[in-house]
Amino acid sequence: MDGTPSVVVVGAASRDVVEDDPRGWRLGGGVSYCALTLARLGLRVGALVGADAPAARAAELDLLRMAGVDVVIAPLEHGPVFVNRETPNGRVQHAPDVSDPVRPEALPPAWRDARGWLFGPVAAELPDAWAGIPPAGARVALGWQGLLRVLEAGRPVTHRPPVASPIVRRADLVGVGSDDLDPTIRLADLVSMLHPGATLLLTNGVHGGLAIEAGLDGAEGHRRAWQAIPVRRSIDPVGAGDTFLAGVFAAHVEPRLVGGRTGGGWDLRLGAAVGSLVIEGPGLLGVPDRAAVARRMAEAPTHH
Repeated sequence: MDGTPSVVVVGAASRDVVEDDPRGWRLGGGVSYCALTLARLGLRVGALVGADAPAARAAELDLLRMAGVDVVIAPLEHGPVFVNRETPNGRVQHAPDVSDPVRPEALPPAWRDARGWLFGPVAAELPDAWAGIPPAGARVALGWQGLLRVLEAGRPVTHRPPVASPIVRRADLVGVGSDDLDPTIRLADLVSMLHPGATLLLTNGVHGGLAIEAGLDGAEGHRRAWQAIPVRRSIDPVGAGDTFLAGVFAAHVEPRLVGGRTGGGWDLRLGAAVGSLVIEGPGLLGVPDRAAVARRMAEAPTHH
């Protein structure tokens, strides 16, 4: 890719342990899912991918490249490794390995003028310095759950409570899954950590979710609910939250994807369509193209 991408996606690629891959793992992480989603929706994407040696050689990265993503590897001595187990109460994770930080110094200088930025941490690997990298006026999205995980090698993953941070405060769109939050936390407290005008996307799996705009003085603003689009076959739920966030963000960066109608729930419908489709395939192979998303959007509930 020559010049500056429309959207820069940053994060570490994870290796997710599975039994049906001869390597014993498949490539994952918010950076992988979000970059591929945005590219298949037609955006010019640059992805700064933190990766340990095995992840940097992963065949899945060619999926990104074939979709048009300009992939730049930030080499990590240690990259995140997860064992994911789905339970009725949400996903339980174990961490055989942790992640080194992905630092802004690894970013190609030509990318710094991008008008869209998606921070997709998976293991709290993005330091606060990233908040100062997007230029003024750029749109910024954040997968918040990736900053809330506490990894210790060889131990179950635990969660830290959400706190205000420079990255959270910089983001215009903040996605987080309800299973990554203590059920006692108040939505008003989450919203108060965002800047006025930013939107919190609280996803809740098959139950859809809630979009809440942050008002002045930390108050809650306008609320919008969305319904999940039914999945025809559930193969692999990993990546659904990341792709939902990428879909909603794509509608705001490129409103033409929803015919210029970012209001009326069309942005949420785009995200829900992508999130439902990715579940129907294994890993990154489930990330749909734009035509499949358009068909699935036509099946979406029309009220929010």
